[in-house]
Amino acid sequence: MSDSSPTPSLYAAREPIFPRRVSGKFRSLKWIIMAVTLGIYYLTPFLRWDRGPNLPDQAVLIDLANRRFYFFWIEIWPHEFYFVAGLLIMAGLGLFLFTSALGRVWCGYACPQTVWTDLYILVERWIEGDRNARLRLHRQKKLDLRKIRLRLTKWVAWLLIGLATGGAWVFYFADAPTLAVDLVTGQAHTVAYSTIAILTFTTFLFGGFAREQICIYACPWPRIQAAMMDEDTLTVGYRPWRGEPRGKHSKSADVAQKGDCIDCMACVNVCPVGIDIRDGQQMECITCALCIDACDDIMAKIGKPRGLIDYMALSDETREKAGEKPKPVWSHILRPRTVLYTALWSLVGVALVYALFIRPEVDLTVAPVRNPTYVTLSDGSIRNTYDVQLRNKHGEARSFALSVSGDAAYRIALENEDDATVDVPADAAHLQRVYVIAPKGTKPAQGEASDVRIWVEDQESGERAYKDSTFNGQGQ
Repeated sequence: MSDSSPTPSLYAAREPIFPRRVSGKFRSLKWIIMAVTLGIYYLTPFLRWDRGPNLPDQAVLIDLANRRFYFFWIEIWPHEFYFVAGLLIMAGLGLFLFTSALGRVWCGYACPQTVWTDLYILVERWIEGDRNARLRLHRQKKLDLRKIRLRLTKWVAWLLIGLATGGAWVFYFADAPTLAVDLVTGQAHTVAYSTIAILTFTTFLFGGFAREQICIYACPWPRIQAAMMDEDTLTVGYRPWRGEPRGKHSKSADVAQKGDCIDCMACVNVCPVGIDIRDGQQMECITCALCIDACDDIMAKIGKPRGLIDYMALSDETREKAGEKPKPVWSHILRPRTVLYTALWSLVGVALVYALFIRPEVDLTVAPVRNPTYVTLSDGSIRNTYDVQLRNKHGEARSFALSVSGDAAYRIALENEDDATVDVPADAAHLQRVYVIAPKGTKPAQGEASDVRIWVEDQESGERAYKDSTFNGQGQ
């Protein structure tokens, strides 16, 4: 006899989440962080910074064409990529530090996915109403003019936000005012338009529709956060020893047997990822603390002390159950792990600042030309060829004198130059072919390989730099 019952599906369709509006100190903090981060993102490309002639006047610019990165008074050249690597290391250590101290505060307050999703939900609330109104509109099967009007208005607003997001991004890679005019007049490069289109679509999709799905399924951070947290980490949690057994309060005799939680679902209704914090620590929780604001508001209305849902550490559970006060907040933040992360973060930062201040204004790289290894001149002298790249980091053109050391017999000659001096434009790199010659019968000419040092000297400031290389003789 066959079983005619349908096979249960292993996939549960996503139920859209419509968070309820909430007020409180954490919600206010999120509004402030949103305004600051979005302001920085949208306005930074338009900040001007006078760098002198022949240089861009944009304060923050990633100049891919010339392989430069400008950040206010700092200019990073391609060979100085270690500064970018150092900043990425500091960002990683900072993320570890904040997670070990306060849980996923990055996810809850400053992550771009969180910031833009908050903005999209705000626009949705302005157009369609608060949670109950949006739920009714979502469950409405009939597609009437009102629903079409509200949906189209919302989607157009979302697309405009996505367009502004993509537009602001491309401004970091070219002069912002000039590119803005080119975009409007249709004269910008195809890459700019395609980049804006891609970022507009992804922002519209991730912030408007995917939302918590990105945090739960696409982002790897929820799966590695456990390694950064321990029982002393302050994170959002529910105090079941105070809230249970939950239930509606009444004037009946059994009210004294109930906990402070009245099972109003306010904490669930405001959660942007749709979880119930009363079920304990969960991977989906982004520690936005909106449930704290919602619960504190309810506690105030029923005359109970705040803190049923709060930032807390698991290590304080035993103490609080016994009626004792939890450990001070500073003892959870200042502990060996966070001190170690802070020390490492500071060490990398100090090293970067030190490297920034000691880096030379004149620099060079030397690449020996080994095809052929050496050339024998008509007088018997041995000549080696080198490609020397000179970098002038000053804001004006400079003359540089090249010289060679390592053996008294060496002499130097420059291709297409009458002497050993070459002019390098302001804030530019110049590739110069250099010849090092050892006369016939000298030790470098007869030997296999000798050390050679090529020097460059700024004729105006006297600053010098050098690079070591190898001279190949006839014994090679």
